Amino acid sequence: MCKLSLSQFLLNAVQKKEAVTTELSPLLMDIAQACKAIALAVSQGALQGTMGSLNSQNVQGETQKQLDVICNDIFIANTSKSGLVAGMVSEELADIYLPPQPSSASNQYLLLFDPLDGSSNVNVNISVGTIFSVLSCPAGITQPQIHDFLQAGKHQICAGYALYGTSTILVLSTGHGVNGFTLDTEAGEFYLTHPDMQIPAETQEFAINMSNYRYWPAPMQEYINECLQGESGNRHKNFNMRWVASMVAEIHRILFRGGIFMYPADSKAPHGKLRLLYEANPMSFIVEQAGGAASTGFQDIMEVMPTSIHQRIGVIMGSKNEALKTVSYYEQGR
Repeated sequence: MCKLSLSQFLLNAVQKKEAVTTELSPLLMDIAQACKAIALAVSQGALQGTMGSLNSQNVQGETQKQLDVICNDIFIANTSKSGLVAGMVSEELADIYLPPQPSSASNQYLLLFDPLDGSSNVNVNISVGTIFSVLSCPAGITQPQIHDFLQAGKHQICAGYALYGTSTILVLSTGHGVNGFTLDTEAGEFYLTHPDMQIPAETQEFAINMSNYRYWPAPMQEYINECLQGESGNRHKNFNMRWVASMVAEIHRILFRGGIFMYPADSKAPHGKLRLLYEANPMSFIVEQAGGAASTGFQDIMEVMPTSIHQRIGVIMGSKNEALKTVSYYEQGR
């Protein structure tokens, strides 16, 4: 069987004019290279002594792991080479980053990313990942400002993630479906292994941090209560619960077998826990392109107009029918 490499896949997409341009393709290859380097850094963490925490916090007040900073530097270094990116936003940086631009720079894109999602899991060898989103840089702008990044998720031209688990998998969409590529470590290449990924519309599986139950709004408590009642309750079916504490791992599982992932805004985190621009938006793009749905409970996530680069938001996403069912509890409570 002939394997289709990521580079050939992107070339085919350029020829078919499937939202992959001759400029976007090399940027995606740069991102793939960054993910390969991060996969190696994560796998070598224990051997290199880089698994511990630093005496510093990121802009959200979270303690940084050594690997958070290492992976952030890797991602910036690999995606700054082409001169295609005018500016970046990262979970690990308080302000926007403007990469040095070569004289031939096109400055077409804005790149937003979480370099190591789920980094609290690295010491226990549980899957972690990288999340990224690509926006168009406004025409004529060579040094973007914060307001240039504040675009609703529906304006993303590409989004994706890499999962570092039993294998390294890169999942991405340019608005023409979702495709997954597995890293062949011997060849050093990503190959298409999961074409046209689709989320089953129905599910009997949910992922949520149950320890926060007491903080949730009434609609979320009601929804979970009915799931827990199983066949004897109003839903008349049994549910399984999953929780990995890594958004990438949660969404990846849902892409394969369905399910719903929820991290609602609540009394403990009134504005939500996850970041809109580089977590919720790119994952919503992937989920919707795979036939699922994504909402805050009150509004489609990709319709939300950002007000800051590190804005937090409540998240409900996954199998379409179950996500919409969850939203209906919020609608009834209005």
